[in-house]
Amino acid sequence: MLFFTFYLGFINIRGFGHGVKTVRGRFADDSAKGEMTQFQALSTALSGTVGLGNIAGVAVALAMGGPGAIFWMFVIGLFAMTLKFSEVTLGMKYREEMPDGTVRGGPMYTLKNGLAQRGYPTAGKWMGGLYAFLAMFAALPMFQVNQSFAQAGNAFGFGSGQSEALIYGCVLAFFTALVIFGGARWLGRVTSAIVPTMGAVYLLGIFIILAMGFDQIPAALGAIVGDAFTGEAAAGGAVGAFVVGMRRAVFSTEAGTGSSVMAHVHARTREPVSEGLVALLEPFIDTVVICSLGGLALVVSGTWLDPTLEDIAITSQAFADVAPWMPLLLATAVVLFAFSTVCAWGFYGSQAWGYLFGSGKQSLLTYKMVFVLLLPAGAIFPLDIVISFVDSAFFLMAIPNIIALYIFAPELKAMLADYWARKVCTDVE
Repeated sequence: MLFFTFYLGFINIRGFGHGVKTVRGRFADDSAKGEMTQFQALSTALSGTVGLGNIAGVAVALAMGGPGAIFWMFVIGLFAMTLKFSEVTLGMKYREEMPDGTVRGGPMYTLKNGLAQRGYPTAGKWMGGLYAFLAMFAALPMFQVNQSFAQAGNAFGFGSGQSEALIYGCVLAFFTALVIFGGARWLGRVTSAIVPTMGAVYLLGIFIILAMGFDQIPAALGAIVGDAFTGEAAAGGAVGAFVVGMRRAVFSTEAGTGSSVMAHVHARTREPVSEGLVALLEPFIDTVVICSLGGLALVVSGTWLDPTLEDIAITSQAFADVAPWMPLLLATAVVLFAFSTVCAWGFYGSQAWGYLFGSGKQSLLTYKMVFVLLLPAGAIFPLDIVISFVDSAFFLMAIPNIIALYIFAPELKAMLADYWARKVCTDVE
């Protein structure tokens, strides 16, 4: 993250304003190939990142690494913006157009087509295959199913046993099937409606907590910053806080894993860098804003210090301390966030499957059926197993993607310089 941020001249900062203008449709090109608007592509990508990683993930980070972990999530989120820009820009350049006018892409196609262009077609094909294989395992969103069941069961009072977990998982799987069988266009419509609404609902609850504990905010900020450096954090002091914050930030933003590239490549634009600038907004919204505010609210509430609470129950208690009905608000946001995330990852997994086994209707139908049938398992497995699985899958799939970013770094820098000279420097209000 540090390398690309310096190498690309802090594009996470200087490209922010142009990215906002682009996602608002100022440079829209409806005649370009792609199945979504750039706003819909961003919403779909955000549906895979904004959700349980923000709500339960922040609580897990606090419990494991103390307030200092929130500071490192914030910092890593800023640098993750550059990494997201890089992988999406390359993904847009090397996406493929199908005979029916649809597109497909992702790190597997970046590796395959990019290395083939450099005279290494076999290496590109195999490295792309490795990424796709690992991405299929990472695409099982067990954390989202697990934690949404935990919060929904607590808030709505329908129990926490395995039978209730199985029923919940099956219901979520049914509604997920309705979306992922509809393809990219339907996914874009659903996520562009759910993500902004649920984001606003969750942030409303966070702002209420902060307003009620307004006088405690300075002390909370001091604890977050101080704990990041003084070694008072749980899980091994300041180093532990950094490690925990980094792991949860990577899970929250997915920067470096290349997953959301598979959503952004469906955006209608002729300019790869343009969608890269839209994509850098993703970690900012997801981690720099939502995770940081959520973490601050939990420190203000003090619920993370309760040894009887764990994972999303920490957040739920913070909401309950405001009003008895607030956990219901959180539960609604959690379930809908989990639903949109599961749908997005079902789509990502289908793209990886299509690379390995073909994108024919029968092939993709097979994957989607398997994906839906496996979803209920996430509600049944213990949280520690789920977290270990998620962290391992994300780490492994990031390896070939990061290798690709370093290989294509000079090309990426040249693309950015060209676009900046043609579009950004001439963009006058």
